[in-house]
Amino acid sequence: MYDFEGGVSTGNIFRLIRMTERMSKPNRLSNYILIFALIMDKYIMKNSKIGVIDLFCGIGGLSHGMYKNGFNIIGGFDIDDSCKYSYEKNNDTIFYNQDINTVQKKQINKLFSGSKIRVLAGCAPCQPFSSYSFKVKEKDEHKYDLLYQFGRLVEEVLPDIVTMENVAQILSFKQKPVLTDFVKLLERNKYKVSVHKVFCPDYGIPQTRKRLVLLASRFGEINLIPPTHTPENYVTVEDTIKYLPPIKAGEVCPTDSLHRARSLSDLNLKRIQATPESGSWRNWSEDLRLECHKKSTGKSFGSVYGRMSWNKPAPTMTTLCTGLGNGRFGHPDQDRAISLREAALFQSFPINYEFFPTDEEISTTKASRYIGNAVPPRLGEITALSIIKHLEEHGKILNVN
Repeated sequence: MYDFEGGVSTGNIFRLIRMTERMSKPNRLSNYILIFALIMDKYIMKNSKIGVIDLFCGIGGLSHGMYKNGFNIIGGFDIDDSCKYSYEKNNDTIFYNQDINTVQKKQINKLFSGSKIRVLAGCAPCQPFSSYSFKVKEKDEHKYDLLYQFGRLVEEVLPDIVTMENVAQILSFKQKPVLTDFVKLLERNKYKVSVHKVFCPDYGIPQTRKRLVLLASRFGEINLIPPTHTPENYVTVEDTIKYLPPIKAGEVCPTDSLHRARSLSDLNLKRIQATPESGSWRNWSEDLRLECHKKSTGKSFGSVYGRMSWNKPAPTMTTLCTGLGNGRFGHPDQDRAISLREAALFQSFPINYEFFPTDEEISTTKASRYIGNAVPPRLGEITALSIIKHLEEHGKILNVN
């Protein structure tokens, strides 16, 4: 509960409720409408003057978590113009199809005008810092520059709060001190910075994704809120998808066009049928195994062609998570890989999140990319709640209205 300068107090709202309860029935309705309006203004709309600009926004996972907490999503920037529909439709905002290298201080400041609290957020594409890139040394000297461009805008605009999300591997990235340089830039510009390695199940996200969340503020110390879950109450695969109608490989659910699974060859169908819950190719007979699994170099990939477990969180969702041979992406008991809908739910997207216009044919490849690349909206919510807590602690919430 918050008290705002010039606004109605919590005590006055409760006194109005008690007074209304003593009224005759005909007079109660108008008072209850007034109370509802006051609560909407005070508690739900309280964050509408917290303006967020989301760099590298994709389809809006990070923005949506903040949007659900009442933040004003001013706009998002991304070079993938196919994300425009989903980003705008679900976050009541504007999508800017623009390369961050061309985004300028004047443009951002104009968008922030009218915001009492200015939040610059972003998830620079994480592929350069992924485990794969640790092994594959591409000779693209500019592939790490996106976070430096993020830093450029921070230094030029000086937003009140900065948040950045990326893969946890960036903490140990050796090829270039990207994260260290970003933190130093923030500290040089009077930000207090905290960096958190997040295990997603600790915050109610039903997958074992590990992410880095950075929070920085010019108001003072800022930290991520404590975990909301423990291993005893992690959200599991069963909690997340058990209620969905069963479908077969290659089918589309008649009541949910996103609940569709990729087709399987006859051989791969035999393989998934030979795989128990939590099992993998290790459970197959010799005639079903791939040649690579018979070699010593292939035996370390134990999760490939695996089924998930009902009573555990899902594995990390990737852009290839709807393909059976790309990891432990088999349904726990149906003979198929997980559907697009299931992948979206594991990423914590609400079931009413719109990925495509109704008149556009759903592309499984495109949707898998959208979902796998997204920041889980629940992680966006946790970030928003952390910012609200921080504003409370430093008295800045009083200046929101």
